Amino acid sequence: MSDERPAIPFQSPVLPEVLSEKTEISFRCYPGISCFNACCKRADVTLAPYDILRLKRRLGLTSAEFLARHTVPFQMDADGTPGVKLKTSEEGACLLLDGDKGCSVYPDRPTVCRYYPVALLNRRIAGEADTHQEYSLVREDHCKGHLEDRLISIGDYRQEQGCDLHDEHNREWYQLILKKRSAGPTVGRPPQTSLNVFFMASYDLDTFRRFVLSDKFKDTYDLPADFYAEVQADDLVLLKFGYRFLRQVLFAEFSIPEQPGAWDKRVAQRQEVWDLRRQAELARRQQAEDEKYQGEL
Repeated sequence: MSDERPAIPFQSPVLPEVLSEKTEISFRCYPGISCFNACCKRADVTLAPYDILRLKRRLGLTSAEFLARHTVPFQMDADGTPGVKLKTSEEGACLLLDGDKGCSVYPDRPTVCRYYPVALLNRRIAGEADTHQEYSLVREDHCKGHLEDRLISIGDYRQEQGCDLHDEHNREWYQLILKKRSAGPTVGRPPQTSLNVFFMASYDLDTFRRFVLSDKFKDTYDLPADFYAEVQADDLVLLKFGYRFLRQVLFAEFSIPEQPGAWDKRVAQRQEVWDLRRQAELARRQQAEDEKYQGEL
């Protein structure tokens, strides 16, 4: 599947009207409907962190294995903030589709799939820490579910599709994304190291766990032993800590205490690296000069 798409499609299937949980829609999807699986054959599914946690567990994979086998990367904004989408066939079909049987991971399907044909819109109001959820309707020609004779409120549809748990565990991540977008040029483009940390803490949870449990991390941050036991055993504890860590990395919201002298130690280590690099560069230049005149001696 190609990820080269315009930021605003010429014809978007998302209707511009903003809806609430009380809004009633006419929709029903079920095995036997004439369009069953049609949406899965035209899949464009962006994954949130909790989606990946559920899917990698379902498939018995590490997060790195799941990302390599089942996703493609893309940039979510001009700053290069990394995102991932479900990988598809060349024709655009989701690789997790099991023929006419439908979705092979249905109990653990991603948030976007649960909401369809509703689009989740997270909005941030200035001065408020939390995000506000609003909704819009997706109408695509192949989908016949809109023609079904069933009215259901968006709130009831969310409960029916099990959206609450996904929203609960993704909410802080949505807040991070919205804060970065709303801050705009006042924050600036994060360094590549910060973007790498964003990818790891958001999507590659098993690698992030190894990072948090490393001696280097423990030497830097002053956290109790029971914290490390929890993140070793509980993916959700680790995921929530990842959001907290990203706030510190991206927005300098310091909530994770450092070990005494950790900052001075990092500065000294970086100075040592810079000195070694400088010495190596001087040696390289000297060697180049020596080689330049070697034939003349």
